[in-house]
Amino acid sequence: MVRSMIGDIDPEIIECVDGGTAVEAFEKYRPDFVLMDINMLPIDGLTAMRAILEKHPDARIVIVSQHQDARTRSTALAMGAHAFVGKEDLMSVRELIEEAVRKPAARTD
Repeated sequence: MVRSMIGDIDPEIIECVDGGTAVEAFEKYRPDFVLMDINMLPIDGLTAMRAILEKHPDARIVIVSQHQDARTRSTALAMGAHAFVGKEDLMSVRELIEEAVRKPAARTD
């Protein structure tokens, strides 16, 4: 679903099935933006985000989750998420990606 919403902005989209694969993919491709679900096994999205941010503090990671309670949202943001988007509000993901395309993150590596 996300691919259909942002594929016209950037057709290069890499999908991962779990957090471990996401960490590996980040190391290999160094994407401008990461959309990360929380619910993944065996490594969840918050753990994967932490691993990526430890090596790449400038990584822009957006948590996209069905869990939108204040505690989950504040935890993700406190851990370094660039943004937190509920799955029912996926149009805001497009807006974030469009903004990222206009203002790319500065690379430190």
